[in-house]
Amino acid sequence: MSVLESEIQYDERGLIPAIVQDATSRAVLMMAYMNAESLRLTRETGEATFWSRSRNEIWRKGATSGNVLRVREIWVDCDADTLLLLVDAAGPACHTGAVSCFFRSLSG
Repeated sequence: MSVLESEIQYDERGLIPAIVQDATSRAVLMMAYMNAESLRLTRETGEATFWSRSRNEIWRKGATSGNVLRVREIWVDCDADTLLLLVDAAGPACHTGAVSCFFRSLSG
């Protein structure tokens, strides 16, 4: 079943969470936010593009590091308020150099 872009439920800031998962291993690599423009750019270019809340601007993952995320598929959850990007990663997804941003467990 497909979802139209007009059905996407952005939050009050015009953002939607995007979970990024390796298309082959199914490892969760990262989570970022997208707005309508970054989603459009992602679909047009095939490379994951997000909205940086800290810099208040669009950013294409890997633009400076070369660790681009080539998008194979975009899935929408049942409420149309979260996206799942299945990607092929050209390198580590995390800015720390770790393959995934999820490399620490919660203690206590």
